[in-house]
Amino acid sequence: MNGPRAMETPTVFQKPSLARYGWVGLGMVLVAEALMWAKAEPVSTWFIPIVWTGYILLVDALVLRLSGHSLIHDRLREFLMMIPTSVGIWLIFEAYNLHLGNWYYLGVPSPPWRYIGFFWSFATILPGIFETSDLLDATRIFGKGPRGYQIALAGRERRLVASGLVFLSVPLLMPFEIARYLFGLVWVGFIPLLAPINAHLGAPSLLADWERGDYRTTVRLLSAGLVCGFLWEFWNFWAQAKWIYAVPILADFKIFEMPLLGFLGFPPFAIECYLTYHFVKHGLNRLGAGI
Repeated sequence: MNGPRAMETPTVFQKPSLARYGWVGLGMVLVAEALMWAKAEPVSTWFIPIVWTGYILLVDALVLRLSGHSLIHDRLREFLMMIPTSVGIWLIFEAYNLHLGNWYYLGVPSPPWRYIGFFWSFATILPGIFETSDLLDATRIFGKGPRGYQIALAGRERRLVASGLVFLSVPLLMPFEIARYLFGLVWVGFIPLLAPINAHLGAPSLLADWERGDYRTTVRLLSAGLVCGFLWEFWNFWAQAKWIYAVPILADFKIFEMPLLGFLGFPPFAIECYLTYHFVKHGLNRLGAGI
C-alpha cells in the first residue's frame, strides 16, 4: 500500500511554454526599441519592418500557447503565401495615393535598399492584422462574440458591387483638388465590392455572418485594425524612416503623425484586407495552389 504507486501525485495539465520564435520576436521588439531610441543605424532606419516582424512572431507564439494552434505553427505555407499577397494589396493603396497624395515618406534609404525596405514593411501588413485578430479570439476578450440585427442582403449583391465600384472609381475620376478629400471612399470601397463576390465564389465572406446576425469575425477584424493602426502610428512616430500625412481634413488634430480622423480608416481597412486576401487565396486555389 505504501509502494511507489501510492507516492505518485496526479499530473496537472500545463499549457506549453512560449514557442522559441516567440521569444525571438519579443527580443526583436525590445532590442529594436532600444536601438531606435539610441538612433543606432541601421536599426533606426529599418525600425518599422524589424519591430513588426518581431511583433508577428511574438503574437503568433502567444496565440499558439493560448489556443494550441496558430498561423505560423500550423499553416506555414499559407503564412508564406500571405507575404507577397500583403505587398500586392498594399501596392493598390499606394497606387491610389499617387493621385490622392495623402501621405509621403521621409528618411527612407536610397535604392535598391529603399525597395527592399518597402517590400519588407508592406509584407507585414496582412500577417500583423490577422495575427492580432487571432490573438483577440484566443484571449476570448469578446466572450462568445456579439450577435445582433440580421441584415437581409439577398438580392442586393449587384447593388453592393456597383456601390463598391463607384466608391473606388470616383476618387480617380476627380481632379486632385477634389480627390484628396475623397480618401474615405477608398478605405471602405473594397467591402461592398468583394463581400458579395467572395460569397458568390464560395470564398470566405462576411455576408453570411451579417445575415445571421453573427458579428464575431467582423468585430475581431475591426478591433484588430484599430490595434494595428495604433501600433503603426506609435512606432512610425519614433522611426527614422517614416511616413507623413498630408490629408486636408482636421490635419492639426493628430495622434502621433496620424490626423485623428484618419484612425477611423483602420478598422474598415482590416475588413478590406480580409476580403481581398480571401479573394486572392480562392483564385490561387482554383489554379491549384492548394493553400
